[in-house]
Amino acid sequence: MSDTLPKLDLKKDQRKVTPTDLINMKRVEEVNLQRVTKLKQIRKRNIFTAAFLAFGVIGIYAYTIGAVKQEEFLDDFNEPEKINTE
Repeated sequence: MSDTLPKLDLKKDQRKVTPTDLINMKRVEEVNLQRVTKLKQIRKRNIFTAAFLAFGVIGIYAYTIGAVKQEEFLDDFNEPEKINTE
């Protein structure tokens, strides 16, 4: 036995549908529409946050690579001369 209700065609099954059923169906549709719009807003905020974090990480990475390339303190490094103790 199936747990889902059979599909209802409002044109064919108009005798089966009571006015309270129509009111309840409209309420459910309104609640669902509100839920969908709220989820769309949350999805937009999540995408914005992810993009902001990704650009931040890429910016920090690019800055770090650029800063390391500019380091010159090891370029002039001369090894100390070895002292022979013989």
